[in-house]
Amino acid sequence: METLNKTVLKSMTILKLFLEYEKLNLNQMIELTNLPKTSVYRMVSSLEVIGFLNKDDNGFYKLGLIFLQFGELVSERLDLRKIAFPILEKLRDEVDEAVNLSSKDGTESVYIEKLDTNHPVRLYTRIGRRSPLYVGACSRIILAYLTEKEQEKYLEETKLKSFCSGTITDKEELKKILVQSYKDGYTISHSELAEQTFEIAAPIFDHTGKVLASLSIAGAESRLLKDDMDFLISKVVAAGMEISCELGYKKEVSNSIK
Repeated sequence: METLNKTVLKSMTILKLFLEYEKLNLNQMIELTNLPKTSVYRMVSSLEVIGFLNKDDNGFYKLGLIFLQFGELVSERLDLRKIAFPILEKLRDEVDEAVNLSSKDGTESVYIEKLDTNHPVRLYTRIGRRSPLYVGACSRIILAYLTEKEQEKYLEETKLKSFCSGTITDKEELKKILVQSYKDGYTISHSELAEQTFEIAAPIFDHTGKVLASLSIAGAESRLLKDDMDFLISKVVAAGMEISCELGYKKEVSNSIK
């Protein structure tokens, strides 16, 4: 196994604090990381010199503008996001609800694109937001299309905790929902990550037939009528398939992952 650079790892620990906090001073960083004061001071000073952190007149640090450049490059180079964007726009306009594009990252899913609805009442989501694979439709549909071995490993290693009133915390119930979601080609969640919300998600496949990401429609329960469900399901499934085909997926390709 290669020897890892501990200084780089510790520096990343400091930078990751700014995923949650807009600004921090040295004492706050020391308290949050439990790293020695001298180490934090040395690393923060280095990060400031190379432009990863900026310090204001009050001694608070923020992420440097260089991250905007990196972020733009990542977005530009992410083919999935580029291909999906016009389809997301069309879907958003057709259903008049927020649409999200999510991708698997380890044991979580992460939003890589989001388009808001025009409704004044909106869900709080943002690009970069993460959720466990068992929570919410956009995450769970990815889990549903993993191999049986991958699912079993995930369920063995994951403790199901509640986030909201609708979060599924029983593993046997979750297994049944995963089987049904795989058969249906979509899944639905209600109040799993935020109260009084719904989400409908479909999978996105790559050219080999492997699940690559998910597409979802999300909104407030108060706007969801019973008659709307079939319409929304058909739209999100069709949009997911359209993106998949753009990525080289062939409908006749057997999705032999189970």
